Amino acid sequence: MRRHAISVTADVPGINDGQKAFIRKVIRTALAAQGIDFPCEVDVLVTNDQEIHALNRDARQVDRPTDVLSFPAFELRPGELPGPEDADPGTGRVPLGDMMISMEHVAAQAKEYGHSNRRELGYLVTHSVLHLLGYDHMDEGPMKAQMREREEAILAELGITR
Repeated sequence: MRRHAISVTADVPGINDGQKAFIRKVIRTALAAQGIDFPCEVDVLVTNDQEIHALNRDARQVDRPTDVLSFPAFELRPGELPGPEDADPGTGRVPLGDMMISMEHVAAQAKEYGHSNRRELGYLVTHSVLHLLGYDHMDEGPMKAQMREREEAILAELGITR
């Protein structure tokens, strides 16, 4: 049995196996960097601005598309982890939650920030994993700085630089 079950599905054309494998690698690296040493489950949907807009409106009452949405299974604080006791008895894995990524936003933001789509995708996946693990950036202070520091450390581990 694979340690982590990471399903990556796409409802838009043009998402290849290499991109899906990259998303899984980023998630596994982020989980390891955060000290997750037990089997977990994460579900990823790669989509477009129209679909993420609808979900953002329905789930968060924000009437616009966004780059990534994260739906954590647990209410955690940064550094706090679920435990093996939270595992699904049927699978033996801890369900961490779901993420939805707009590839249209990935491309637009990569262009805006002057880096590759791969770097932007890696950043957004890392960002979402941290949200699933209780990190937030709603303030402009210490929480955002803490999240940014973890993102950069994980991306550096992956060899993804600005």
